[in-house]
Amino acid sequence: MELTKHGHACVVISDGDRRLVVDPGGFTDPAVRDGASAVLVTHEHADHVVPDRLRAALEADPALEVWTNPSVAHLFEGLASRVHAVGDGDTLTAAGFEVQVHGEWHAEIHPDLPRVRNVGFLVEGQVFHPGDALTVPGTPVPTLLLPVHAPWSKVAEVIDYVRAVDADQAFAVHDGLLNDTGLGVVGGLLGERGPGTPTPFSRLAPGESVEL
Repeated sequence: MELTKHGHACVVISDGDRRLVVDPGGFTDPAVRDGASAVLVTHEHADHVVPDRLRAALEADPALEVWTNPSVAHLFEGLASRVHAVGDGDTLTAAGFEVQVHGEWHAEIHPDLPRVRNVGFLVEGQVFHPGDALTVPGTPVPTLLLPVHAPWSKVAEVIDYVRAVDADQAFAVHDGLLNDTGLGVVGGLLGERGPGTPTPFSRLAPGESVEL
């Protein structure tokens, strides 16, 4: 199974002719969906999904299916047979991959801002994408996709989250707003210059892949 980073929060998980796209938002080239038979969307923010783009992809490819939370699914009226609403504790099969759903809500950005629904996806029991939340799945996670930077987080919380999940390895996601200096600072704090975690951390450049 191969994991490929595609800018900010988007990754592709592939195995042979199976291709699963997670969170193809506005900071990601729309071509990332080419050849995919399934898309997972954690929540409604534009850096994770662009509804008009995804609707166009669904209309262009009758075989494409989407799994997401109920708030996002509601945006695709008329395509209900191929846009599936899921929640915490659900299991599904997408592009031939077995997927478990964990979590319910986006992390709090500010007490005065309403929270939106957010679900995380554990693919094949191997790769966990939490979306915009620090959800601990309560099951072993070999590979954690770690949201390293967001308006709702600080590095101390990210470090504690890595410790809580206790994955075998972690790769950065949600890093599209950081320049090279910021990436170096955050990466250092999550690695050798920080207080320490049980999980080796690294970052894939956009377009870079790793075998799992």
